[in-house]
Amino acid sequence: MTNAPQFPEEMGFSQESSLERDAARLDECVARLAEARKMISSIIFGQNDAVEQTLIGILSGGHVLMVGAPGLGKSLLAHTLGKVLGLLDKRVQFTPDLMPADILGSEVLEEGADGKRAFRFIKGPVFCQLLLADEINRASPRTQSALLQAMQEREVSVAGYSHKLPEPFHVLATQNPLEQEGTYPLPEAQLDRFLLEVRLGYPDADEERKIVTETTGRYPARPRQVLQTDDLVEAQDFVRRLPMPDRVLDTIIALCRECRPESTSLADIRENVAWGPGTRAAQALSLACRARAMLFGRFAPSIEDIEELAVPVLRHRFGLTYGARAEGFTAKGLITDALAHLQEKN
Repeated sequence: MTNAPQFPEEMGFSQESSLERDAARLDECVARLAEARKMISSIIFGQNDAVEQTLIGILSGGHVLMVGAPGLGKSLLAHTLGKVLGLLDKRVQFTPDLMPADILGSEVLEEGADGKRAFRFIKGPVFCQLLLADEINRASPRTQSALLQAMQEREVSVAGYSHKLPEPFHVLATQNPLEQEGTYPLPEAQLDRFLLEVRLGYPDADEERKIVTETTGRYPARPRQVLQTDDLVEAQDFVRRLPMPDRVLDTIIALCRECRPESTSLADIRENVAWGPGTRAAQALSLACRARAMLFGRFAPSIEDIEELAVPVLRHRFGLTYGARAEGFTAKGLITDALAHLQEKN
């Protein structure tokens, strides 16, 4: 990008600094993000949509739930993102016997040199900037609820004291859809805290050949840091400052309302959906559309962004009835129908 655009003050940019300097900084930010995306794509092959959506989730300041069969690169994607974006990343393998203290930390009683005893808080792995919660649905509800506070409040409470988490803080959780025995399905309240649900599918033949060739040699490619933490924080700030056109905002609100059985005009949704996306879903879709626009070098979201992100943002915020599942209805299909209905009306 060469020509930095001019922004009027009503678009949300600071009045203290000149519009020219704001535009130049944003232009530099977009260029750095393009370099970061290129670096990630040089390590992760055959998962372009997953890379794009996960990066959008982080740019939006949110958490991402990654769903896919084993061996499709979910853990590698999380580690690569941490390295490229300059984030301190840690990994926790969730198991049924994992306790809240195993991820949050705990207080230990220590005796000092003077013979006095005192409690000291030892931080758990959640004190990082990018936490990979591997197979999160294997943990008990007690441990899942402990992580819920960290995700929502960016702090943890241990022994009556609150401890702030580092900034920024993001959770990339993975979930294996194939095995259900020995798992605890995530409650709706925690699912709603994930900005996007990213699905990883099998690569095509050419991409799979490239993956095998590139990763089994003597010198496999290694990710290189492209952004500093401050660069990412600045990018996240720009996402929230980008203007939101009225037409795009109206479509987001209308889509969320169309997906609720109480306010929809579609019979399939009214009869087959037990509950639909709440207001947090509209907030998430608004942020994700802004982030996607900036990732592609645009300085305002469009209807195209809604079309690309409606399913990953809304599908895990649906509750289908038992009858709907038996008849083959899916959240993805209903969201697509609702979006098509709105486009026909407009």
